[in-house]
Amino acid sequence: MRALLARYRGSPGSGDEIERTLQRMAEAVRDDEPGCLLYRAARSTEDPDMFLLYEEYVDQDALEAHRGTPHFTTLIEGIIVPLLEAREREVLVPVVIDGNAGSRG
Repeated sequence: MRALLARYRGSPGSGDEIERTLQRMAEAVRDDEPGCLLYRAARSTEDPDMFLLYEEYVDQDALEAHRGTPHFTTLIEGIIVPLLEAREREVLVPVVIDGNAGSRG
């Protein structure tokens, strides 16, 4: 399994558009990416232009496939990235606890 943690800092006043676009992205991922186990986005309560994304994929191939989808190109690269002041991403592997990589709940 692979996890992706991303932090988006939008330009001032861009938070509402970023949130709407992330909602569209989550729907597309749910409908079109069986290799994505979890796709979550959260918006800061202190800074309305700051977002944190947490995603889990069955493997590295599924993560790479995600980055090649039309919805990633259109929504993330086409709409969100131009609105950002900063974007940080990190790929993670799960910590195994009691022989399990955690739950999907």
